[in-house]
Amino acid sequence: MLVLGIETSCDETGLALYDSQRGLIGEALYSQVALHAEYGGVVPELASRDHVRKLLPLLRQLLRDSGVELNDVDAIAYTRGPGLVGALLVGSATAEALALALGIPALGIHHMEGHLLAPMLEDPAPSMPFVALLVSGGHTMLIEVTGLGAYRLLGETLDDAAGEAFDKTAKLLGLGYPGGPAVARLALQGDAERFRFPRPMTDRPGLDLSFSGLKTHTRTLWQQHSSNCTNEQALQQLRADIAAGFQQAVVDTLTIKCRRAMQATGRQQLIMSGGVAANQALRENLQQVGRKHGFRISYPRMAFCTDNGAMIAYAGWLRLQDASALQPASPQPRSISARPRWPLHELKPVGRH
Repeated sequence: MLVLGIETSCDETGLALYDSQRGLIGEALYSQVALHAEYGGVVPELASRDHVRKLLPLLRQLLRDSGVELNDVDAIAYTRGPGLVGALLVGSATAEALALALGIPALGIHHMEGHLLAPMLEDPAPSMPFVALLVSGGHTMLIEVTGLGAYRLLGETLDDAAGEAFDKTAKLLGLGYPGGPAVARLALQGDAERFRFPRPMTDRPGLDLSFSGLKTHTRTLWQQHSSNCTNEQALQQLRADIAAGFQQAVVDTLTIKCRRAMQATGRQQLIMSGGVAANQALRENLQQVGRKHGFRISYPRMAFCTDNGAMIAYAGWLRLQDASALQPASPQPRSISARPRWPLHELKPVGRH
């Protein structure tokens, strides 16, 4: 089976082809970072319009580079949600129209399930059951995974997600968009010990997280100390030190919660995915803790931490193993829908893979 994956949930247009025999045979990605950078964040209307412009040319490029004809595709998987509703509708409409024209199934995929399964594209792939740390966009969650769609929420952020906190800190420090990589780069030049940062909710039991207080603490430090800098060099060092301290606080908080989740569940495998999973300091911290406490860490390659079509194609292939999803496309008009808000627990389990 050859599955075409389409990802248009936010500011990346991602496409991929996943073959049940050969694995991932091609993927293409167009990022809108440059488009949104001057606004300091994603502008939903601009994102939707850019998906319209880029999606079909990118599909033609993917087919050409992969040596595949459109008629060779057996099914289409697309991101149905969560995400920006306009952007989601571009992918949904395209997928459903192509599926109707080709007489093949089209399946809407949960964006966070795609991220959750992304590490399984690597070799060797982690096997279920495991604990997943999902840190993508507005989501920060710890989930126990016992099978495809069998997800138990262990803890989640009560306010800002880790990625949102990175973006807001970057904006505060004047680092531009996207914020996470900018803060991580600047942190390499800073002293994480210069200022004391809290590790939110680590002094109480449980696996929920909170980052709004850390964000506020960071703003207070900047306001208190930036006015005392007498030259640009001192101001830049202040930025670097705050970035380093902030990043270490986020990394420590996530690491502590992951260790607790592994202890609480007794699992031996931890996976992490999503944009913040690309943070090198977080990867190194979790690797050290994993070695110390006897559990394994897996994560996707850097390119698959951010939004991409490969994770959607792979998730689609797994879910299409359900015989009911393999029925040919109906000649009747198909529904085009998106779910900008879509709780992960609403997904139905599909066997074991």
